Amino acid sequence: MASQWQNLLKNIGEWQGSFTKFSPEGQQLEDVPSILILEGLQDNKALRLTLNRFPQDKPPYNFTSEFSSLNRSMLVFEDGAFSKGSMQWSPVSEFGGEFGLKTDNERLRLVQLYTGESQLQSITLMREKLAGTSPPQRPILTPEQLIGEWRGEATTLYRDWSSDRMATHLKIETEGRDRLSQTLSFGTGSAVKTLRSTAKIEGSRLHFEDSEQPYQILLLPNGASSNCPTTIAPRKRFVLELGWLVRPELRLRLIRSYSDRGEWVHSTLVREEKQR
Repeated sequence: MASQWQNLLKNIGEWQGSFTKFSPEGQQLEDVPSILILEGLQDNKALRLTLNRFPQDKPPYNFTSEFSSLNRSMLVFEDGAFSKGSMQWSPVSEFGGEFGLKTDNERLRLVQLYTGESQLQSITLMREKLAGTSPPQRPILTPEQLIGEWRGEATTLYRDWSSDRMATHLKIETEGRDRLSQTLSFGTGSAVKTLRSTAKIEGSRLHFEDSEQPYQILLLPNGASSNCPTTIAPRKRFVLELGWLVRPELRLRLIRSYSDRGEWVHSTLVREEKQR
């Protein structure tokens, strides 16, 4: 198995895109063009990250950082996907997570930020492509694109860098004009677990109110989706998640899971295909 550092090296390149900020209700607040360059140093024993952002009517923003190790709050998967963020939730401090999904010449990143009062503050979506490439343009994700039966595999990385894999089965169905249900099964044999939930559809927002920790899925441009609670309640397990419909029949999901004590326990990458 490749090391965490070797996995991160798969993100080397010049990534051209934008930072698009949304309110918790899905209203676009700003869209800022960006160029992020990740380059290897010392025969890839170190990395330099250079971020340039070009806001309208403001001076360009530039940030440069060099590093040779990973933060303990970050886990990187074999394909270069990564999750990082707060290791512990607290009801009196700011909290958040960042996600990155990757294909050969595209990346989709997402940042979810919470206030010190545990309220979702903002969501920032970053759509990036390698310089010199022309990936396909995808519309805003719709509930209709999610309807169906999805089968795949989940890879979970733990904080000690151990891992496991399991099969997944997700079935999403409509319930009337403004509701949908999803049934998620994962595991094998007698260890299979099944979770069922229902959501109310309100435009680009799916409200799941019947789970242990109520949450919303916000449908975003480029086939993206943001899944997280709008308010984090004490003593309840919860997840933060980025989804990406790469193709009509292929969806990636990256999940950061927290215990009922607010402690980050692991990150999971799901690759699932729609069944015909």
